[in-house]
Amino acid sequence: MTGNDINVEDFRQALLKWYDKARRPLPWRAPKGKFPDPYHVWLSEIMAQQTTIPAVIPYFLKFLDKWPTVHDLANATPDDVMQNWAGLGYYARARNLHKCAVMVSKKLDGKFPQTQNELEELPGIGNYTANAIAALAFGRPANVVDANVERVMARIFAVTEPLPDSKPELKRLAGTIALAETKRAGDYAQSVMELGALVCTPTSPKCGICPVNAYCRAKAIGIQNELPARKEKGIKPQKHGYIYWITGPKGEILFERRNEKGMLGGTIGIPTSDWVERSQPRKHLALGSSGKAGKVLVKHSFTHFDLELHGFAVILKDTKTIKEERYFWVPHKEAANLGIPTLFKKALKQFIE
Repeated sequence: MTGNDINVEDFRQALLKWYDKARRPLPWRAPKGKFPDPYHVWLSEIMAQQTTIPAVIPYFLKFLDKWPTVHDLANATPDDVMQNWAGLGYYARARNLHKCAVMVSKKLDGKFPQTQNELEELPGIGNYTANAIAALAFGRPANVVDANVERVMARIFAVTEPLPDSKPELKRLAGTIALAETKRAGDYAQSVMELGALVCTPTSPKCGICPVNAYCRAKAIGIQNELPARKEKGIKPQKHGYIYWITGPKGEILFERRNEKGMLGGTIGIPTSDWVERSQPRKHLALGSSGKAGKVLVKHSFTHFDLELHGFAVILKDTKTIKEERYFWVPHKEAANLGIPTLFKKALKQFIE
């Protein structure tokens, strides 16, 4: 059987043989020949979206220690989940993680569906994650395509069209191998991702030790370092705003719960003004307009824009003047222990210093 002139069976066997020896002992993986707990697979896959594996592992272990089963996670409060997620980024994932746990626990008796279509009906689970859970947790043939798999396919088949335009073709090519047979579907899916993570790396791929280098067209013609090609990225938008250090008469600090629909939605943070393009003037929050400008300047880069927030200090004689529900006071000594996003940790460190 071939996939665009590649012997699929030989390719898969070579990759699986390598994977059996080289695979990393990640905490959500099961021993060879056994299926992992679907809860573990789901949790790790949600955490690993847009995040590196080394960054995911401590969060995964923390969540598993705190909430060993999907029922435990479902019974947690959304606030507790968000605070324990703090620092991992992309906070919509945490909100959907809890919603999904509740649905699986309450409506599905704690059992994750086994098919891609059923899995995609759950909150926060898209096509990629559904395929990954189906393959890794249940051994179902599925075309699991992440950035690692795209890179491997681009080199194996010498696809020179730049990303993101080449994504459909790379997914199709990956499917010609992934869906060719049903044996060890989960291991095969992991083996390709593992190859991309350990050998077929973004820069300086280790072609000499690659178990499937004999099938690699890019290596054969000497363009493996150039693939996958990417369109040039435009300059990131630059935004700015204000961030406020608002304290009460006993040194307590004002925090806010951010709107769920905005950036860092649903998280706890230090109050800020709106974030606007640098070409637009910043506007103070009403509660911060009487403050004094300080030397605090918080810089943070998000995926789609860079942000600068200038600090303002405000001292209130009466904490009761703050009446909006999204604001709450925290004793000074407890502020550093709050689970807050990295942006606010940067600000908190500067303000305290």
